[in-house]
Amino acid sequence: MSATSPAAPAPAPAAVQPVIVTPDLDRLQAFYSGLVGAEEFTRVPEEGPAFFVGLRIGGSELGIVVDQNVETGTPTRILISIVVQDVDALLDRVGPLGGAARGPANDMPWGQRVAHIQDPDGNAVNLTQPL
Repeated sequence: MSATSPAAPAPAPAAVQPVIVTPDLDRLQAFYSGLVGAEEFTRVPEEGPAFFVGLRIGGSELGIVVDQNVETGTPTRILISIVVQDVDALLDRVGPLGGAARGPANDMPWGQRVAHIQDPDGNAVNLTQPL
């Protein structure tokens, strides 16, 4: 192939799954299960302490992998956005599940109600609701 020839397009991915790295897999699994009803669909290994858990949230997937050496609360460049039916109803559940609400929900000009929260590891999460 010459330097001026376009490269062949890469095959499209079948799916993209965000994966959160945490020192406490059980805590994050309980947070997302308790907050938005995430359901476990895979666990590695199947028996004993898990290294990886795959969660389903509606039609989406979220992975959680354990690494005892990862620091929590460090700045991230990833934002997890979860579409929910009632943002305000979920805000009261964030704190008791170990997360933190960064303020009240607000109506945005693009037609969503949004609450900015943090999960127990400090990861940025937006709860969004179509208006």
